[in-house]
Amino acid sequence: MPAIYLIRHAQASFGRSDYDRLSPQGEQQSAVLGKALADRGIKPTLVIRGAMRRHAQTAEIALTAAGLDATAEVDEGLNEFDHDQVIVAYKPAYKRRAVLLADLARTGNPQRAFQEMFSAATQRWAEGDGTEYPESFQSFCQRSEAAVRRTAARLGKGESAIVFTSGGPIAAVTSRLLAGTDDLWLKLNPVTVNTAITKLTSGHSGLTLISYNEHSHLDGTELLSYR
Repeated sequence: MPAIYLIRHAQASFGRSDYDRLSPQGEQQSAVLGKALADRGIKPTLVIRGAMRRHAQTAEIALTAAGLDATAEVDEGLNEFDHDQVIVAYKPAYKRRAVLLADLARTGNPQRAFQEMFSAATQRWAEGDGTEYPESFQSFCQRSEAAVRRTAARLGKGESAIVFTSGGPIAAVTSRLLAGTDDLWLKLNPVTVNTAITKLTSGHSGLTLISYNEHSHLDGTELLSYR
């Protein structure tokens, strides 16, 4: 059956003014991912990516390391949700980045404080009616699933696609395949590993989840990260 490999982008630049750029660790992760794809003998018919810089950089480095002469097509449906809008809706004062940074710094552990705040903000988004947000949680999940199904529709027997996207869309699709709802998203999204591979197959009965968040290519290294 046709196979789709959903890949979460490598580590971006957390804490920097330009988050949407791979960190040095993210660049290393991408190269290790590419070698793993080559070792598995994955030769995709299609390569698709979201429109974000971290998607493009992960794809470029990984494809080069894999020895694949392929150009990634862009599908904006694979983009991550706008985390800035979700945070500001949770606490409007955080529209001023300086206020957010000052609040985090006062905790003594900014990274943990950010994660706790972000978890609360995403829960509010996922469990609300969406009226306060430019993109509701339900709309986000729908367009994530639609993007993956667009890719599946282009694959013939025995063909495959590599899709570079973010943890949010991967968790959205996985939740719908496992539960038929979006209810698992809040549990799945936080544990998605950078450059982890989620495999789907596409058959007469639709999409089937084969594996989720597989990241053995990072085992035995210091490269594993979630943010």
